[in-house]
Amino acid sequence: MATATEKVNVKAQGRDGRGKNEARRLRKSGSIPAIVYGAGKAPVPVSVDPKQIFRILKSDSGHNTIFDLELNGEATKAMVVDWQTEPIKGSLLHIDLKRIAMDKKLTVTVPIVLKGEAYGVKTEGGIMEQVLREVEIECLPADIPAHIDYDVTNMKFGEVVRVKDLPHAEGKLDFITDENQTVAHVVAVKEIVEATPEAVAAEAAAAPAEPEVIKKGKQETAEEGAAPAAEEKKEKKEKK
Repeated sequence: MATATEKVNVKAQGRDGRGKNEARRLRKSGSIPAIVYGAGKAPVPVSVDPKQIFRILKSDSGHNTIFDLELNGEATKAMVVDWQTEPIKGSLLHIDLKRIAMDKKLTVTVPIVLKGEAYGVKTEGGIMEQVLREVEIECLPADIPAHIDYDVTNMKFGEVVRVKDLPHAEGKLDFITDENQTVAHVVAVKEIVEATPEAVAAEAAAAPAEPEVIKKGKQETAEEGAAPAAEEKKEKKEKK
């Protein structure tokens, strides 16, 4: 299982300026603003090369990657904990870096990758449904896996994989996510029945006609309105 520790060096430069103007100036020069904190030290505003950060975020271990951060002639282990991107172009605008103590456990989220084709899918006609795509774990920085793989080849129809079934080194990695939570299962294909033209026609024919009471009511209303008019004409003729 590949770990998230990589031999990557990121060079950071201290910066004094703050605010939007300073951030805009940095981006024009090819850098982006960042902040470094953690390990009991005060936060330090720095600037870094966005290309180096992008390579880390797009690596196999992504933002869980532990790398060497060089600042003021010193190197410290660090990881990306937050970042902001431009919504249209997707370019990096700002990142938060955290110093990492390699002897202290971290809580991180790692992806779950299902490997192979399940027996229940290949032979029994079911479908594989992955309910949980990442899991929260606690371990030392050097033991953070890039991802947790599970081989589903022998899974049959109706079988369920739970968090506790995921492979992990006992004593090195603890699951924070509920161990009984479902990760994946092989389920039946839901059959969608489409109505045929004949069925649609039959349903239309079986639909109740417009209640005659409505027509009758309209007719009665008209007749009721005509009766007083006839009486009024009769009275006028008698007076003449």
